[in-house]
Amino acid sequence: MTSVRTMRAADRKLPDFIAVGPPRTATSWLNRVLRGHVSLPEGLKETKFFTENFSRGLDWYEYHFRNSVAGRPIGEVSTPYFASALARERIAAIIPGCAIVCTLRDPVARLYSHYRNQRAMGRIGAVSLDEVIAGHRNSLRPAHIFDTSTYSKHLRLWYDKFGKENVLTLINDDLVSDPQRYIDQVCRFVGIPPIDISRSALRDARVNQRWRAPRSAWLARRARELRDVMRYQHRYALARRLQPVWKFCFGGGAEFGPLDPAVEASLRAYFRPDLDALEELLHRDLSAWK
Repeated sequence: MTSVRTMRAADRKLPDFIAVGPPRTATSWLNRVLRGHVSLPEGLKETKFFTENFSRGLDWYEYHFRNSVAGRPIGEVSTPYFASALARERIAAIIPGCAIVCTLRDPVARLYSHYRNQRAMGRIGAVSLDEVIAGHRNSLRPAHIFDTSTYSKHLRLWYDKFGKENVLTLINDDLVSDPQRYIDQVCRFVGIPPIDISRSALRDARVNQRWRAPRSAWLARRARELRDVMRYQHRYALARRLQPVWKFCFGGGAEFGPLDPAVEASLRAYFRPDLDALEELLHRDLSAWK
């Protein structure tokens, strides 16, 4: 049997750190800022190896880091990992010394952003947020967008598996108020020189926002599936050239309005117990999220 130590042999090019999300917490911004300063997967942001692509094998995963620069930390930003027990176990088994970055955002704002993205990408049809909430309440299992916003439960498990000292927890409010200080924390944690973003166009950018439904949920779903196939076959250049096609397919529909105040109040009450637990875990006041 191949041991974990053998799988993580010195000649393997695997991440020194992974930013595990959750989704819609400025992970695309972080990926763009870090690219060129650390070695990230070539051609795409998320390999999703430790969740849906694990069966492709470690060689498939390592291929994405084949041209990593000597002396630079290797990393990945992959949001599906945050709420996945399987991903957590697999990372710990294969890369036991991996450092973990968790990026947290107001759970209600994150949930609504996640819902809009799911709609735009054709992952769900023309389903209203009210219907998503009702389905969650009527189900024995929490809906994914709810579970992913339940931060304290998952964060505690990352702490338990990797050690609190090896998990950097970032709060999106800090990114909004002081982007430079925010990225400075990341640079220190992953062990690279500071990245000066004072003159960068990314300093105050909001990356990958979704404010419109797709013109067709069917078209969006087919486009996403095709793009994913291209990426998983390493046809990254072609996928990038088709960016105007993806943009067309993932938008053009009705604009999403602001979150209904009554729905927002209900969601804030729902997440209140978890935020109380998160405050104790982080020793930080999160009143603004309540």
